[in-house]
Amino acid sequence: MKPAGGPAAPAGAGANEPDGNAATARPATGAAAPSTAEVLGRLAALLESRRSADPERSYVARLFARGPDAILKKIGEEATETVMAAKDGDRSRIVAETADLWFHCLVMLAHYGLSPMQVLDELARREGLSGLDEKAARRDAPAKERSK
Repeated sequence: MKPAGGPAAPAGAGANEPDGNAATARPATGAAAPSTAEVLGRLAALLESRRSADPERSYVARLFARGPDAILKKIGEEATETVMAAKDGDRSRIVAETADLWFHCLVMLAHYGLSPMQVLDELARREGLSGLDEKAARRDAPAKERSK
């Protein structure tokens, strides 16, 4: 069970799965808010711990066991739900659906041996670049370079 006061796990993400992992422990209520990197790091550690979990007892273990098609299908579903929430203008639902989408994207990253920090590093690299210039650079880069 997650400590009181923390955000709920994404729908279907196994919110009641005890992780027993100090790396995923949440700070006590009233403590300084964790950084984005800390939160993502804890989630990444939790996801890694689920690789060896029983798929009958862990939603994330079940996704890993079903493979990339199941993970990617779930991302598509969550992306659609996020778009629908945004079209409805329901701010709390937008946040909840975006959290679900991000969570499932983290599962995908873990499946492919990637970390959230790699995504943050890429965002930092792009910071301050014109979106149009960045997109043109990706289009002009050789395919081999883009696949890194």
